Amino acid sequence: MKKRFCIALFSCILLIFVTACSSGEKTTIKIAEVTRSLFYAPQYVAIEKGFFKDQGFDVELQTTWGGDKTMTALLSDGADVALVGSETSIYVYAQDSKDYAVNFAQLTQTDGTFLVAKEPKPNFKWDDLKGSTFLGQRVGGMPQIVGEFVLKKHDIDPHADLNLLQNVDFANIPGAFVSGDAEYVQLFEPTASIFEKEGKGHIIASFGEESGHVPYTVFMAKQSFIKENEETTKKFTKAVYEAQKWVQEHSAEEIAKVIQPYFEDTELDMLASSIERYKNQGSFATDPILGKEEWNNLKDIMDEAGELPADVPYDELVNTKYAEEVIGN
Repeated sequence: MKKRFCIALFSCILLIFVTACSSGEKTTIKIAEVTRSLFYAPQYVAIEKGFFKDQGFDVELQTTWGGDKTMTALLSDGADVALVGSETSIYVYAQDSKDYAVNFAQLTQTDGTFLVAKEPKPNFKWDDLKGSTFLGQRVGGMPQIVGEFVLKKHDIDPHADLNLLQNVDFANIPGAFVSGDAEYVQLFEPTASIFEKEGKGHIIASFGEESGHVPYTVFMAKQSFIKENEETTKKFTKAVYEAQKWVQEHSAEEIAKVIQPYFEDTELDMLASSIERYKNQGSFATDPILGKEEWNNLKDIMDEAGELPADVPYDELVNTKYAEEVIGN
């Protein structure tokens, strides 16, 4: 009896020990996202489907509303990782920052904005923009530099052929479009579709379809963070990759149901149609590797807009080590 009791007691202790080890303590990871958008659906999937949790992370997500604010949060240690346009890493590097940001996992690979007009344009041609009032984005930000690249591709000089307004903060652009005199604006989803449904605007073109592949939104961290947290960086990248695969393998409706908590004021069918639009134009990166060709395309776009402060080598600001490892495994 005593022997059986001891064995049972030992088994209970062993079970408690194994359970404690398998559950483990979670590591809090702070992410600053540049805006709240369906464009970042794989990130929300990674959180809601437990891919970050599976890697041992508790995610604290904050929306910082603008590239400058996002980088400030990252560089001041208000965030461990930033989800933001990769052009911001070039700006920081060009300021001779000692602990600059490095891109390690790509999330989106096209522009995510749509051209929205106040009035219906059933026979829209890009030439229709000439002479119009256009509510632009932040100077030097990814939406603006890619937007200018697309306009120039259609022989439109955004600073000569348009009445270009750039005096509105990123977060206030949708409201300023509705209340102001601008005839056109670039908007992300689901705002573009909401405006269309409410009769406040009409989607007439996609900047993503026009711009080609570019590292539009990337997870980045400071050099020091990556160096001191290599395993964390790799696990983070693995969670992102698992979410990317899940998004590729599931329908827009299934994705919409998973990420609806992040867009509580938007109806499910509208979320699904917006996600389908992004899927159809290949906006979601299928893996976290930021390729050299995409990086060079970004620099060409920045240079065309007069916003490239330095010719930063790919190997200096892009680290694909962890992405390659998780894909290989």
